[in-house]
Parts: sequence; structure tokens; C-alpha cells
Amino acid sequence: MANLLLPVLTTIAERARANFVKKTRRTSAVQEQLLKELLQTHKDTELGRKYGLRDIKTIEQFQQQIPILPYSSYEPYTERIAQGEKNILTPDPVVYLNTTSGSTGNQKLIPVTQRFQNSLGWANLTCIGFLGEALRSQNRKFGKLLVTNTAQITGRTSGGIEYGPGGTGVLRMGKFLYEQLFAHPYETLQAADSITRHYLCFLFALRDRSMRGIGANFPMLILRICNYLERYAEDLIRDIETGTIASWLTLEPELRAKLERQWSANPGRAAQLREILKSEGRLTPKLAWPELSFTATARGGTSDFYFERFPSYFDDIPSFGAVFASAEGTFSIYHDLNNDGSILAIEAGFFEFIPQDQWEVEHPKTLLATEVKAGELYRILMTNYSGFYRYDIGDVVEVLGFYEQVPLIVFRHRRGGILSSTTEKTTEFHATQVMQSLQQEFSLPLEDFCITLSENEFPAHYLVNIELVDGHNLSDRLAFLASFDRKLKETNVYYQSKRKDQVPPPRLRILAPGSFAKVRQRQVERGIPDSQLKFPHISEDRNFLAGLEVEQEVRLPEDRD
Repeated sequence: MANLLLPVLTTIAERARANFVKKTRRTSAVQEQLLKELLQTHKDTELGRKYGLRDIKTIEQFQQQIPILPYSSYEPYTERIAQGEKNILTPDPVVYLNTTSGSTGNQKLIPVTQRFQNSLGWANLTCIGFLGEALRSQNRKFGKLLVTNTAQITGRTSGGIEYGPGGTGVLRMGKFLYEQLFAHPYETLQAADSITRHYLCFLFALRDRSMRGIGANFPMLILRICNYLERYAEDLIRDIETGTIASWLTLEPELRAKLERQWSANPGRAAQLREILKSEGRLTPKLAWPELSFTATARGGTSDFYFERFPSYFDDIPSFGAVFASAEGTFSIYHDLNNDGSILAIEAGFFEFIPQDQWEVEHPKTLLATEVKAGELYRILMTNYSGFYRYDIGDVVEVLGFYEQVPLIVFRHRRGGILSSTTEKTTEFHATQVMQSLQQEFSLPLEDFCITLSENEFPAHYLVNIELVDGHNLSDRLAFLASFDRKLKETNVYYQSKRKDQVPPPRLRILAPGSFAKVRQRQVERGIPDSQLKFPHISEDRNFLAGLEVEQEVRLPEDRD
């Protein structure tokens, strides 16, 4: 049944793409109409009455009457929603509460209604339409994919509303749709244990050598998929050969029984995989699924650093950004392969942009989607069916150009996510550009990195904390550090200026193998879902990497006593 439905799904996705493209040619009208619909929908809610949404007739009135607010202003309302109160932010029933990852602060609760979910669903279908078109242009095919996100909710509020990661809500509410897309049964995503869930997804997906795609929220998680596939290759092949499901998996008995009913031996496929493992010495996605056409994961931000390691697992398989989204909503839709630019999702929300010269102004002037300029950085504001208005998520985006009348945007960094020894304001984007370039210059894959500041010193030294990929060595560590210093000067003009006489020289720290795995485990223990794992690559928190073993600290000649 699923194989018959996949072509139907791709046809619907193509129509969604075509309709969206038409609307990009009249962006102002589409955005204005959406805003009117949002105001009409929410006018009689508690917050709608407070701000007089009923009386707002124009975009200008909307901007004058509604202040730009952070999440803290909505928190009292979302807490009441969680307790079961109705008609607070939305007139529709709240069926789920998206939780943010909490990686940059406390977790937030975002109300999800069916109408809100439908707006996200159409954006997802549109991106599938764009992906299909882009793959055809390269003589590649769209098809089933591997995804390892959890389908388990985090819990229920006192008001009985389910809550958890946004991706979990999307999976649960769109279960029928995603069953057609996945190369493994939906039930594989119900395993609570992360390694078990990955293993089960691999097990079922490996039966079909013609699987087309692999998806995860972030490139770091794609690399984790590759790592797990290599690590458990022998066990997976044994289970495929014998028709068993490994006894060592942490798997609930009912779920195990359900999956065993769907599982059977495939000795022929096991023999193929064992031959690959024997001849190549490893099992990578490209080797296991020779018809693989794409990876789908976040682009922009720190992604390029991780993409440097993709060729060793995927060769020339292209990457697709899918959608730029968060728990609060969908911001943009990707339209091409290996491309950072994504089209503002003009049907998913009403958007405004705060130019850089207004970031520190109490009541900043904003620009509309058609008023932004290519090459400029903006803070992005969203109004959508969650019941949030002119909401400042804290993301900084760059406008790369335009698709018809719609801006092409890419996420650069979180506002406030800066590192300063004095006042040089190094961003995560600066750091990622430098570390990506260093990997290329030294032909050195890094497991990960994080730049912190030295303790009890002012001005503080930059500490460049890196972990080498297993089996690789950095022979000229001093040259690596000197190149870091030089490249950061080229990337951040303020660092270049302050480095002359204010910012002391950086120091390189080689961390022991497994260090960043410990950092991620700490995040999981703090309650961050494993499918949302990410961490800052710059941090002024001196305790962020506390307790990790430093194998060597390297200093420049000017920094030696």
C-alpha cells in the first residue's frame, strides 16, 4: 500500500510547490492577506482583546498597536494554556505544546493547534515538491528515507495536553503521511532508547538497497547516524541473516513483539552487506544504499563545519536543507540542493525584519519581506497561528538574494550568541567559518570544537578546544593555532583591531577522545531530546567544558613566559 501511495504524495507535493511559486510573484498581497486572516482568527482571544486585534485594518496599525515581545511576555499565557485554560492565545483547541531544545536557555512552550499544524504541513509538502524537482535536474530520484527522530512525547501537562519536541508533534499528527515516506515502520521511532531506535531504523531500512534519503535535524546528527551504522554493522547483518532482533537492545516487550511480527530473515541481503563490510572494512550509507540520492538536514549556522566530513560517508551525494524551522514555526523553505538560501515561507507566517542599526533601539523600525536588501543581516519576527505576534525568536538571518519577490534567507547565528574577551564580538558564524577553513587547510577532520575563554583573566585568552576524529593526528599544532588567529582576524574585523593591543593571543587545547560525546550526554541528562542535540560552538560560560581531559595546551611564542 505504501509503495502505491508514495507517487500520490509526490504529486500532491509538486502541486503545493507550483502553487507556492505562483504566490512568490505577489509576495506583498499574500503576506497582507495572511496577516488579516491571523488577526480575524485571533481577535476574540484573551490576548487578541488586550491588543484590540478587531480594530486593526492595516499593517501600519498592526505595527503601532502590537509591541515586539520576547517569549517571557508570553510565558504566563502558555502556562495557563498548559493548565487547560482555553481561548487564551488561540480560539482553536491546543492539541500539543512544542518544547524548544533549551540549548540556549530554559525550555519554552509553544501552543500547537490543528490550524497551526496544517500551515507547517503545507510548507513540508512544498519542500518535498522542490526536492523532487531538484533531484530530477541531477538525474536522481526521490524515494523513501531513514529518519531516527523520536515519536515519543515528553509528557502531559496538568491540563492533559501532550508536550515534547516539535518534530515529535509533527510525526504524531502527520503519522499517515510519514508512514509513506519512511524506509522503516513508524513503530521503530517509538523506542525510548536512542541507540535502540537508531538500530531498529537501520535494521528495517537495510532490507531495501534502493532507499533514497537520510534525514536529521542537524548535520551533527547525520554524522552520528553514520557512526552508529559503522559501529553496529556486524550485529545488524547477523539480525538480517537470521531474522532476529538483537536481544541486547533496550526495547519494551510490547514494542519488540510488534516489530518482530513485521520482521523476517533476508540471507541474500545479509550476504551483500557482509561482502561490502569485508571488502571495504566499514559500512557507510553510500555503500549500504548505492542508490542514495540526498541527505536532508539544517544548513547555515554551524552546518558547514560538519559538512566537511560528509564526503567520507556520502561521496558526492547532495544535501538539502528541507525547511528552516523551530518549535515556534517555519521560517523558510529550501528549493535547491547544496544551497544555503531558502525561500521565506510566506504562507506559514507574517514576517518582519529588524535591520542591524535598529537592534539596540527600544522600539525598532521593521522592514517587510519585500523591503529587505541582499547581503544584510536582520533579526526576524514572526506572527502565526500559534497566537504569537511580532515574536522575536532571537535568530539572526542573512538575506542572500530573492526568489521572484521573496527573500532568500539563511540562518547565521543567535542574537546574543557572541564571544568577547573585550568588545570584539566574535559570533558563532565567525568561528564556524574559521574552523571549516582550518579543516580544509590541514586536511584534518575534527570531531567537534568549542571556543571558550580562559578563567580568572581579563582580558581573557580564547581557548580553541578541539577533538580530533579517531585515527587522525594534528602534527603541526602551533601552525594550526597561528592559522586560527590569522583567519579570525580576516573574518572578524573587530577581533583584528582589538588583537593588536587588547585581546591576548589564543590558545589551542586538544581534548581527549570522547570529550564532546560527554558534553552531549550532559545535555541529554538536562532533558534535551537527542534529536534536538546541538550546543554552542562559542561560550563565555567558563564551566561549559568543565571536567574534560585536556591532552595538550598549545601557546603561540608571544604567549610563553
